[in-house]
Formats: sequence, C-alpha cells, structure tokens
Amino acid sequence: MSNPIRLYDGDADELMSGEHAERVSLLPGDSAGFSAGERIRVPWGQDMLRDMLDGRYRTVICGVNEQDNSHGIVAQLVHLVTSSQWTEQTLTHYAKVFQESVSVHAAHDQEPYVLKYDLDSVLILALLRPRGQDHFTVQDLSRGFATISKMLRGRLDRQPVASVSFLGARSNSLVDENGREPSFETVLRTMYQAGYRGDVYPAPTLWSKGDVGVFATYPFPEGVQRMREGSS
Repeated sequence: MSNPIRLYDGDADELMSGEHAERVSLLPGDSAGFSAGERIRVPWGQDMLRDMLDGRYRTVICGVNEQDNSHGIVAQLVHLVTSSQWTEQTLTHYAKVFQESVSVHAAHDQEPYVLKYDLDSVLILALLRPRGQDHFTVQDLSRGFATISKMLRGRLDRQPVASVSFLGARSNSLVDENGREPSFETVLRTMYQAGYRGDVYPAPTLWSKGDVGVFATYPFPEGVQRMREGSS
C-alpha cells in the first residue's frame, strides 16, 4: 500500500494538528463541467494587500467615502504602492469634489458611483458611498457592481481583478434591510447576479470559522440548497 501524501517535511504534519484559532474547513466544489467566466473565486487565507503588492491583480475593487478613509483598505493601498501619487487625503478630497459636483449636475442619477484611482501598478475601482449614508446597502452593492461589471467587460488590461467583501469594514460598512451585516453568501450572490466574475477576498474574521465548511468558488454546489430545503 502506498504511503499517504504528506503536507510538510519531517514531523510537521503531526505538529500542525489543526488546533490553531484561525482556520477554515475547505470543501470540494462542484467539478461537473468547466466553463470560463462562470464563477467567483474565493482565496481563503490569502493576504489581499500582499497579493496586490506582488502584482497578482491589475484591478482592485473597494469602497470609498467623502469624509474619512483612513481606516479603509483604499488608504492602505495608496500608502503601500510607492509609485502612486495619491494619498488618503487626496483620494478623500477627490471623492468629496465628485460628490458635490454630482449633487449639482446629476442629482437624479442612480447611485452609487464608481471612482477610478490609477496607482500606476494597480487600478482602484472604488464604490463611492452615497451621500447622507454612513454605510452601503445591499442594493448599493448590486447597482455598483452592475456598473463595475460593465467597466470590466472586454477590458483585458483590467484583468485579473479582485474585490473586498465589504464585510467587517471600518470605514464603509455594509448592511442589509434589517440593519445588520449580510452573510458572505449574500455578498457573493449580489456580485454574481450583477455580472462580476473576479475574485472576492473574505473578511479575515471569517478565517476562524473552522467549524463551518466553506467553498473556494461561487456559485456553491447545488447540494447546499438541497440541505437548506431539508433534502438528504
């Protein structure tokens, strides 16, 4: 009988017993059929900022507001990308000027808007939080990603692309119709139905859901819905 495949050199397989706090239980996805551009990929356990700096993506999607972005990933990106001429103050000022211009010249347009910040090595498509709100709604996310999907369609120069999940955010939180954060599945479904097919990075707090099985792609296998409906 062949020996089992080991993960680590030496005795590390026994030492890495899975007792660590931050972990997920990754489940195999649906392997029936393969079609290009028909899924969202979820890179569990990966550091989004490091992947951006390593040049793994040409475009990143996140939120921005006209008041304070110092705690948002957009501010971390402009700080870490040394070739960028943007700062947290200038990107926030640009969002404010844009918001004021829209309120005068296009007050009846549907929000939210998508702002482009070119950092030279990476393009930020920032969903602008609607004026008068201290959060994004799921409807905002749907409309915003419908616009973003159009901006990405046919633009190979903007691929590959990754997005934050908008969950666990400090500067631009996301809430549902009940005033609570939606599930990660709701976020993925909203982005998918809007036409988005890039990567979505889960909030780091979700890395501790070791007791709940997760999938690395969306749509999830049909078996998930059958289980919800009580089928065996």
